[in-house]
This record gives sequence, structure tokens and C-alpha cells, in this order.
Amino acid sequence: MNGWIHHLIIAPILVPLVAAALLLFVDERQRVVKAMISLASTLILVAVSLTLLRIESGPSEFDGVYLLGNWAAPFGIVLVLDALSALMLLLTAVLSVAALVFSLARWHAVGAHFHTMFQLLLVGLNGAFLTGDLFNLFVFFEVMLAASYGLLLHGSGPLRVKAGMHYIAVNLAAALLFLIGVSLIYGTAGTLNMADLAARIPDIEPDRRMLMEAGAGVLGIAFLIKAGMWPLCFWLPTAYSAASAPVAGIFAIMSKLGIYIILRLTMLLFGEGPSAGFGADVLLYGGVATLIFGTIGVLASQALGRLAGFSVLVSSGTLLMVLGINDGAISSGALLYLVSSTLTISAFFMLIELVERGQDAGAIVLAVTMEAYGDADEDEPEEGDGVTMPGTMAILGICFAACGILLSGLPPLSGFIAKFAMLSAMMGTGAIGVPPTATVWVLVFLVILSGIAALISMTRAGIRTFWSSLEGTVPRVLVIEIVPVMFLLFLTLALTVQAGPAMQYMDTTIRSLSNPRIYIDAVRKAAPIPDYDGAASTEAGGK
Repeated sequence: MNGWIHHLIIAPILVPLVAAALLLFVDERQRVVKAMISLASTLILVAVSLTLLRIESGPSEFDGVYLLGNWAAPFGIVLVLDALSALMLLLTAVLSVAALVFSLARWHAVGAHFHTMFQLLLVGLNGAFLTGDLFNLFVFFEVMLAASYGLLLHGSGPLRVKAGMHYIAVNLAAALLFLIGVSLIYGTAGTLNMADLAARIPDIEPDRRMLMEAGAGVLGIAFLIKAGMWPLCFWLPTAYSAASAPVAGIFAIMSKLGIYIILRLTMLLFGEGPSAGFGADVLLYGGVATLIFGTIGVLASQALGRLAGFSVLVSSGTLLMVLGINDGAISSGALLYLVSSTLTISAFFMLIELVERGQDAGAIVLAVTMEAYGDADEDEPEEGDGVTMPGTMAILGICFAACGILLSGLPPLSGFIAKFAMLSAMMGTGAIGVPPTATVWVLVFLVILSGIAALISMTRAGIRTFWSSLEGTVPRVLVIEIVPVMFLLFLTLALTVQAGPAMQYMDTTIRSLSNPRIYIDAVRKAAPIPDYDGAASTEAGGK
């Protein structure tokens, strides 16, 4: 990666940061101008992320190290682009475009500084995916959290404010744990650069290594809170369901940030050496508990927002469980599942608002009561009678059915392919060829059970919403609102059609993560660019 293309690595941070600064100078009454600046920023992010992904998936060697301030690691700030970070950047950019376009219908105008906070959220997310040291990870983590506080409260309302206060309190505690963990690691290892830290860990004395592992454990708790691992996840369904639809749509990637950091640090710092496998059992059993809790929540949820919130926990539990298994073949399928589930849940959060517009709250309660106890006064339909579903409801119903298929993992969409890849590897029919143990069979059963629970819940909700005898009014849906939902679902279809190349990319990503020496050498050997005067004097001396 040479020349100006190398500077694209900083663009996912710089572009939304500049856009956020510009938006502060635009009056709140100029909604169209603010929307155009924000939309242009997100579209540029998609183009940049696609370019970076194509470069990383190409035949060129790994050289995606960007030295900010032109200082070599570990003294300077380092951004590192590899296959995993490029994937997360593109996923974030795609979700941001869909959520932002959806918000332009009305949500961006119900409060102040929506677009500024949205762009700052992207700064925090993209910076966390790219940073190569723990201190700047903390900085970007705080930027992301500060923006998310305002976005969650956007639109006000008592339920949103109450959920927002809980969200802020929990995440402030997570930020404090983050700072404590980083301090312990720096006190024992003397560095916060991830590559330098990975190189130093094998040489740390056993007593100091225990303190370093304690710091890593505290740091891990902060990210497990964000990922939603049980019992640290009670805030998540309420907060996500209370957020406005476009905010919940972009929040779908935030829980995956915790998964990303845990995967990154686990493979880089504890993939080999004396601390190999540190925390794997916690991830495995914590993931199992989260999956069980999320599955129960999905079955118990009557409100669609709660159903989507618990679906986030099911996704997180599945991914944490796979990280605890620490097997390359299973992890490749898990990465595909991460992408598919994030796209689906984001689309589902936005779809929920459109579906619920035509429903009356009292009618929903009555429908649940009738479902439980029956309706003795229900009239039998006369022969020849029928109901014609309006076009809007038909489109919403198709999108709802697609979300149900994806969340439950039914064929033929990408949710099925991702789960099939994971389960086949678990059962020994995939690449590893190892007979499954009793523990693995339990994990397979839980993954299948979570899919069945999602199918039951989505079917029940769909019948109540689209086929109930208590009919509501047909919701008024704008094109600018349904298109983002259809766009995200179309991407899952494209992921299904291109499942072969997608799985190849996931395999390559996991193989590079499994060899931390590639990352370490790339960062430690990255040399600063000579300044113009130094280069000129060298050439003059040579002549």
C-alpha cells in the first residue's frame, strides 16, 4: 500500500470528524444542509471502506500500518489496518448509510445536533477498529460512548430517558473498569502498544504476569459489558428497544465492538506463550449463559423491540461461545454470522417502527389476551369473504418474514449458511475433522434451540401483526424509510449468493489472526517517513 492510498487508513476517522466539526457551524434550522453533509460523509466512508477491503483482500503483503505524527511504535500513535478491521469498517459504513437515510424521514429533526452526534459515533467506532494501542482505544471508546448517550436520548420521552440513564450509568462503570485495566497493564508491561505488548508478555516475570492478567481481566469485563455477556447484559434489551429506530439500527454494531476487541486481544496477546488460552473458559461459559438468557428472552418477549433486543444477546452469546472454543474453522463461520446477524438486527430495528405505526397499543394487549384465552364471540367468516392485504403491508410482511428467516437460521439466506458453517465445524464434518465431545454437542443443541426460539417468536409476532383479526390502520411508510431496510436485507441476499468468496475472506482473516507474529512484525518494523529536508540532504551528500 503506497503513496496516497496509504493515507486512506486515517480517512474513516478523519472524514466523520471533519463532518462533525462542520455540522456545528450550521444552524439547526437548516436541516437539509446538515443532512446533506452527514450523508456525504457516510457515502465517502462506504467508498473508502470498500477500497481498503479490496486492498486487504488483494495479493499485496500486509503493510497497513499508519504512523500518526510520523513516530515509530511504540512511542507514537499507530493505526493498523488488517482484514478484520477492514471488514468491521465496511460493516459500520453500510449500517451508517442505512440508519442515516432512515432518519431523514423525521427522526433527525426531533432533537438538536443529531447529525453531529451521529458522525462522532462513527469517529469512535472507526477509531476503535483501527487503533493499535490501548490508550487510544480508550479515547475512541469514550468518544463513541459520549455520542451514544446523546443519540439514545434523542427524541426524549420518559421511557427513553429512563433507559438512557441506566445506559449511561452502566457504561460509565465500564469506562472506569477500562481505565483500571489499562493502568494495571501499563504498570506491569510498560507499554500500551498492542504489538509491543504482545512481544513483551512472554518475557514478563510470573508474579508480574499475574498482575498483568488481572488487568487484562478487568479490561475484558469492560468490553463484555458492551458485548452484553450475562450477567452484565440486563441493560441492553431495554436501552436498545427504547432508542429511536435509526439509533437502534446503528447501535447494532456497538455490541459487536466488544466482540471485536475481545477477539483482537485474545488472539494477539493470549494466542500463544505462557498466557495462552487466558480467559477462554470465561468466554465459553459466559457465552453459553448469554445464549440461554437471550433465548429465554426471545421466547418471552411480546413487544417487537424487546424481541430485537434479546436477539442481540443471542448473537453476542453465540459469538462469545465460539471465541471460547478457539477453533479456526468455527471462528470463520462465526465471522460470517457476525456480519449476517448485524445486518439483520439493524434492519429489524428499523422495520419495527414501520410495522408498529398501524397498530393500537390497546389492540395489541387484547390480541395477546385472546391468544392466551381464546375469543368466544369471534364471528365465523362467510363463504366467499376474504381480506386483501394492502401493498404497504405486503412489503412490510415480506421484509418481516426475511428477518425471521435470517434470525432463526433457516435456509436459504446467509443466516443459515453462517450457522451451518459453525455447526458443521463443531460436529467434525467441516475442516477440522475432529469427533465432537459431549460439551460440543451441548453447544450445537443450544445454537439450534436458539434458532427454533427465534422462529417461534417471529412467527407468533408475525401472525399477531399481519394476520390478526384485530386489524389496525395501514401504516404510512415513506420510500426513504423502507429502502434502507430493503437495502440491508438485500445485502444478506448478496452475502448468500457470494457465500464462497465471503467464507474465503473469513478463513483468511482467521488465519492471519491466528499468527500474531504478522501483526507484531508489521507494527514494530514500520519506519517513519523521512522528512523533506532530511531526504534532500541525504541525496545531496550522496552526490
